[in-house]
Amino acid sequence: MNKIKVLIVDDSIFMRKALESLLSGEPDIEIVGLAKNGKEGVEMAEQFHPDVITMDIEMPTMDGITALEMIMKKNPTPVIMVSSLTKEGADATLKALDLGAVDFMTKDSQSFGGADIEKGLKDKIRKFARNKGVLRLFSHSSSSQSHQTPSYKLSGTLASHTPNVQTPFAHTAQSGNTDGSKRVVVNKTGIKRIVALGTSTGGPQSLQRVIPLLPADLGVPVVVTQHMPPNFTQSLASRLNTLSKVEVVEAQGKEKLEPNVVYIAKGGYHLKFKKVGPSVYTELSTEPSNVFNIPGVDVMVDSIAELYGKECLGVIMTGMGSDGCKGLTNLKRMGGTIIAQDEPTCIVYGMPRAVVEAGIADEIVPLDEIAARISYHVK
Repeated sequence: MNKIKVLIVDDSIFMRKALESLLSGEPDIEIVGLAKNGKEGVEMAEQFHPDVITMDIEMPTMDGITALEMIMKKNPTPVIMVSSLTKEGADATLKALDLGAVDFMTKDSQSFGGADIEKGLKDKIRKFARNKGVLRLFSHSSSSQSHQTPSYKLSGTLASHTPNVQTPFAHTAQSGNTDGSKRVVVNKTGIKRIVALGTSTGGPQSLQRVIPLLPADLGVPVVVTQHMPPNFTQSLASRLNTLSKVEVVEAQGKEKLEPNVVYIAKGGYHLKFKKVGPSVYTELSTEPSNVFNIPGVDVMVDSIAELYGKECLGVIMTGMGSDGCKGLTNLKRMGGTIIAQDEPTCIVYGMPRAVVEAGIADEIVPLDEIAARISYHVK
């Protein structure tokens, strides 16, 4: 059996040893190099041709962002960034994801020692190593962003740029089709008044290929749970807001849901909702606390489904695990419509797979068609 070759790049002796200790005990993983700065990382990547690289961001001699750019040009490799939990670390991480990094992990006291967290890292390394097609997806994302107008907003006024949104298609899905590689769409069964979207691994990059394509007059609010820690969701919301014609904010709680606004769940809190009179308001909560992901997609969808029922459109995108499946199953029972991202365009086909295999996906479509499908169902 060919072992997965991993290169660890970090200026911290503790982090290098911690990662080495965590991964070297796996029979299918081999640590091929330990680099203490970006320059050594670039050299070792060229020398050892690793399958996966873990890359620190802040390092002397050469930082992780510069090293990532060089590696993606010379020896394209799945790179997992290792970031601090600061706002600066969050901003740098999002930049790294734009440049082609496949995922990130945070430097905090919970990064090691937690069985679920450690297993998650190992699972990601295995998935990225065995699915080199993931680099094609990230290359697409990076190139499309580099040619995109930097901002749709000019001094608070919407710019005239109009995204190239494909004309929505509509035909009846064949019953029983659960192949995530096939396009399956349905005719609308009523206008939706809200969109609930969940995503995880690969989500920050993928959201940049959905939210900026939503029209300024979408007409409904969009609520989003992306598995991310505090600070990261604020940076993600700010980044998406500069790229989009709709307004994108990090939910703070007690906000009235408004049309043409995207609310990103705040890291460390579940995004819930409360109806007061005719209006619906956001709520932040740490309960339930006995779930792996906070914010959680299931929690958000369950909360919004109680208020909107069949008038809610659920969307599930790239991510590991099955978060969202339970909530979307409940939404489906209430008559809601479910869109799942297809397998070929997912960075990790986990969360959409769970929904597709549960038989509750009304539509299975490529990433770059999700925005058009959302527009179709809400207009």
